[in-house]
Amino acid sequence: LFIRSRYLAAIGAGLLLASAFTKPGIAGSAWIAPALMLACAQGKTGGESFRIGCVAGLSFWLASLYWLLLMPVAGFPILGWAALSAYLALYPAIWVWLVNRWGESSSIPDQKKSRLDGVSPHHTWIQRAVWSLAGAAVWVALEMIRARLFGGFPWNFLGTSQYQMIPLIQIASATGVYGISFLVVWVSLSLYSAVRMIFRRPALRLVWQAEIFLPLTVIIILFAFNFAQMGGENPPASTLRVTLIQPSVPQTLMWDENENTNRFRQLLQLSETALTNQDDLLIWPEAAVPEFDNASYIAITNLIRTHHVWLILNADDVVPHPNATNAYDNDDFNAAFLLDPGGLFAGIYHKQKLVIFGEYIPLVRWLPFVKWFTPITGGFAAGNEPVQFVMERRAPPRLEVQLNTNPAETVLGVPFRVKTSPLICFEDMFPQLARRAVQGDTDFLVNLTNDGWFGQSAEQWQQMAAAVFRAVENGVPLVRCCNNGITCWIDAHGRVREIFRDKTGSVYGEGALTIDLPLQKHSPTFYNRHGDWFGWGCLGFAAIALALKIRRR
Repeated sequence: LFIRSRYLAAIGAGLLLASAFTKPGIAGSAWIAPALMLACAQGKTGGESFRIGCVAGLSFWLASLYWLLLMPVAGFPILGWAALSAYLALYPAIWVWLVNRWGESSSIPDQKKSRLDGVSPHHTWIQRAVWSLAGAAVWVALEMIRARLFGGFPWNFLGTSQYQMIPLIQIASATGVYGISFLVVWVSLSLYSAVRMIFRRPALRLVWQAEIFLPLTVIIILFAFNFAQMGGENPPASTLRVTLIQPSVPQTLMWDENENTNRFRQLLQLSETALTNQDDLLIWPEAAVPEFDNASYIAITNLIRTHHVWLILNADDVVPHPNATNAYDNDDFNAAFLLDPGGLFAGIYHKQKLVIFGEYIPLVRWLPFVKWFTPITGGFAAGNEPVQFVMERRAPPRLEVQLNTNPAETVLGVPFRVKTSPLICFEDMFPQLARRAVQGDTDFLVNLTNDGWFGQSAEQWQQMAAAVFRAVENGVPLVRCCNNGITCWIDAHGRVREIFRDKTGSVYGEGALTIDLPLQKHSPTFYNRHGDWFGWGCLGFAAIALALKIRRR
């Protein structure tokens, strides 16, 4: 019964952590759940700790990724949901196994060692503080691995649960989202030590304060400093009028070729209704255009010429191999296109991060039977570099007329260039990918995604929360245009400024959102210049610690 209660408590810890990522999300749960995972494994051996951590991780991922079951495909969602959750559960299992029995003192008798886990109250305050910091570093190291292994799955990093704590998350401009994850785990483990000290030494009323003093002080300083830094913003030099279309097409209709004409007509109608002669840029989400053929190209060209507006859209791009002998040798890319107001192609970007079993099948050449585990019949090729879309527009005219001023510039304003880098689908989840996309003169990021696969669920909110950190990390706004939410724009500090809602107030309905996007000179952030230095440092520390533990054994 005692063993069962530990596993039940581990399930509760995993569900508590999942509550930090669901809509609307309880951010405070993330500060408690890691400590509860360790508490469930207190006093257990390595193998038992690993199993308890695995149970906690499995309950977390099954709960937070429940939206995979909403995919309108029979059988495959259940298989994918279970398999992916089982794989991801290994990460918290490894963390609990490594951190739980870390730092045992050789001076403690063997009889007591069997009842102690991690850094016990018998250790000094410095040893317990180092243990808390080390545990946070290991958590970050595992997130770094998860973001890259097997193509990467950087979903629901612990730090993303804090996306609404704007002053705190500004440190992501230096450390990336990993710095927030580090802080949350550090505080959680410090609270764990504080509670254990209270039970060990109940006569000392203030014994717990020493355990949380250091992390609490750091967080207060970060809040105060970042809040002061954000207060001195200058007004933008100019703005870009952008219209975002959210068609809210169910995924089942996207697969119905008989609905292509109706879908495209709806897309054009939503755009015609929303556009005015003041718009600079029109954006359509991923998978909005049913077929990018001659007929649709003519309709699109007529639309943008009439309103004299730039357009960013998503469609397939077929590129033949130089030595191709038939159509099957061509590369099919999931692509973003930029069309100028005259209807000419001004830029093409090929998606780099493909969805495993959704856009490609791994190892299918060597293991052909793998294709039976996925509903897709083909696959996309991956792009290999980011692309900047460059648009030219004119600044608002100045009221005063000076000598030697070009009359055309007096009426229309001085021309200047606006630069954006597109991300497709879940590419805004990858810190390293977004960092490469933002160059020194990039004005903003734009994400085109189709979340219609997952109905009206927490998936849309979870992806938006991650996108917040791509804006903070690189110091540029991020515009999201989605099929059924969350269509919005996020400023350079990670504040979600405007979210599309339909007439009923739902973020999942159809319609359009028009925004005035500020264009402002910015200096590259520390993270944008130097990348994941913090995450790699944590990974190096964890590797050394693991090697020392193996050697000691």
